[in-house]
Amino acid sequence: MSYVSPPELVRKMVDAGQAKVLMSARDTVIRAYMAGAILALAAAFAVTVSVQTGQPIVGALLFPVGFCLLYLMGFDLLTGVFTLVPLALLDRRPGVGWRSVLRNWGLVFAGNFAGALTVALMMATILTYAFTVDPNDVGEKIGSIGASRTVGYADHGAAGMLTLFIRGVLCNWMVSTGVVAAMMSKSVSGKVIAMWMPILVFFYMGFEHSVVNMFLFPSGLMLGGDFSIADYFLWNEIPTVIGNLVGGPLFVGLTLYATHARTSAAPKEETADPAGAPVRALER
Repeated sequence: MSYVSPPELVRKMVDAGQAKVLMSARDTVIRAYMAGAILALAAAFAVTVSVQTGQPIVGALLFPVGFCLLYLMGFDLLTGVFTLVPLALLDRRPGVGWRSVLRNWGLVFAGNFAGALTVALMMATILTYAFTVDPNDVGEKIGSIGASRTVGYADHGAAGMLTLFIRGVLCNWMVSTGVVAAMMSKSVSGKVIAMWMPILVFFYMGFEHSVVNMFLFPSGLMLGGDFSIADYFLWNEIPTVIGNLVGGPLFVGLTLYATHARTSAAPKEETADPAGAPVRALER
């Protein structure tokens, strides 16, 4: 059957987390670089479609194409390893410790950022004819996104920071649901359908994805967005990474692991013997 049962799914999640931790540094960085680049292209595509059609829902419907492609090719996003890798640690898999987990996260972050930054530079070049003209409508939109989602949060102070953090939590709840849901099917079509739905939700709702933002904000700065590098890191990237780190493991990885890998004991039922004395039945 093409469907993977939840207990088997959790075993696959733990196996995937262990494999990512034990991967060589070279392979980890290359896969992360390609994931960041492909997701950045998908974000640029979605913004372009939204601007040209005037319908943000169209861009959101099409954005998951990038996520599906990078997943099917075995590339790694920071949001995905945030959810899968801790499960291998929790399951006490050989070769998996806190140092190796942090090493994996650091390498994936660096690779994702480098890939997204490469595409940001390419897109800024395209949208300005190598910085010789003002940005077109798409370029202006990317710049305005950067300002509204940095300075826009800062204008609200602590309330803005909390809002940003929660959007990061909700984002990786959805994104990691897509990563895990893809493992539930053994067919390409099933994987794509399972991924598409939660990714659509996160993008249209404007939740904060650390890797997408690695493209949007550097490109926004190159295109004249009214915010600074410090604004980007303090009022978006760092809180978004923390929110992503909380949302994926807490609402996806740990919940599935707790109820399908470390299940609680089945309840015992009381029955009565022929003499009327209660006895304990065997566990189901």
